[in-house]
Amino acid sequence: MMAVCKSNAYGHSFIDYAQAMEKLGIDWLGLDSILEALPLRQNGLTKPMLVLGYTLPEMIAEAAANNISLTVSNWDALKILPADNKLKIHLKFDTGMCRQGFFPEEVDKVLDYLAQNLSQVEIEGVYTHFAGAKNPAFPQGTKEQLKKFQIVLDAVAQRGLKPLRHAAATSGAIVFPEAQFDMVRLGIGLYGLWPSQEVQYAYSDKFELQPILTWKTVVAEIKPVPAGSRVGYDFTELLERPTVIGILPIGYWHGYDRNLSSIGKVLVNGHRARVLGRVSMDIITVDLTDIPDVQIGSEAVLLGEQNNAVMSADEMASLAETSSYEIVTRLNPLIKRFYI
Repeated sequence: MMAVCKSNAYGHSFIDYAQAMEKLGIDWLGLDSILEALPLRQNGLTKPMLVLGYTLPEMIAEAAANNISLTVSNWDALKILPADNKLKIHLKFDTGMCRQGFFPEEVDKVLDYLAQNLSQVEIEGVYTHFAGAKNPAFPQGTKEQLKKFQIVLDAVAQRGLKPLRHAAATSGAIVFPEAQFDMVRLGIGLYGLWPSQEVQYAYSDKFELQPILTWKTVVAEIKPVPAGSRVGYDFTELLERPTVIGILPIGYWHGYDRNLSSIGKVLVNGHRARVLGRVSMDIITVDLTDIPDVQIGSEAVLLGEQNNAVMSADEMASLAETSSYEIVTRLNPLIKRFYI
């Protein structure tokens, strides 16, 4: 099992998250770049690591020196690999997503090149990535990708090679168990979030996912304002009744989407407080009028649970017209994370 820690662990702090995963016994760590992998090594993490994204040529030697495996997915990347370096690589094949990857019909040519020119390089893994595994109602595209990937695997096996075979991320691992092969790359699911509403609907009776993230701030200021007041930049919202407003020191700099202006919801004392007016860089204003016992310093939950009330990443994403992936990955890395 690989824990995908890329993009600051989907906003969860990649060093803290990777340390927690190692303690839990994860087998591999997946990163987007060598610049994510190196700090993990420098912080004492020892598990195998795979860079899933692009690696600058000048960083290849450092990857080898730190036992960090690299993805090789095209001829330009293959031909710059040093012949005298015991580098570990995972060959990626494009089976239908039209993104990274050699084409399946190139597999013999790729293996020939490696055997003839890069005998010191270890083919540690062979993998692909699914484009449409998030909707169980339409499996055909993923099944076609699996057929193409099997062509690659057969060619690799004919050479007597036995690399790690992997294809499935969270949705692939859940919906297509035949695609689990030797390893699964779990990203969004290990953070307790469903990869799509379709997968959740079809498999929530078989799998229970609990989001690990709660995003909190405090009520920094409270004040009553009369009906007819306008709230926010450009006087965005007209208040139709006398309103008690709360000022929260959070904004789009922190990752609270500007599209949540006037429609976002925040939990205060177990009640939903609507965002009033424009989301600012460092401040949002919320309606506390009907919420009892709020004081300066009261906890406000932007994502998570509070007194049986829930604000989920999926709901926030729906309001902001985006995905839960974007909601969590855009959380500012400078916000302090506490792992408890």
